[in-house]
Amino acid sequence: MKHNKHPQHQSPNPSSALWPTSAAISISSEMAFIPAPDEVARRAYFTFENQGSVSGHEVQHWLDAEAELIAERNMTRTHEFHRLA
Repeated sequence: MKHNKHPQHQSPNPSSALWPTSAAISISSEMAFIPAPDEVARRAYFTFENQGSVSGHEVQHWLDAEAELIAERNMTRTHEFHRLA
């Protein structure tokens, strides 16, 4: 007799409760924009170079770069044209 690896009360797939619903995805994607790490790194490096390549401010350059990219994205989303379907 062949044994079943997954008893009837257990599924081999993760529970659907662990996955967000489409409504949650759309809400969270509108509320939280996270720039790509390579974009942030590029912007932070340019700031580092423009400020004389002084070490010790890497974290501040990174945070400033993230904030600038988020602000630029928010400026391009005026009038909420992206929501029209």
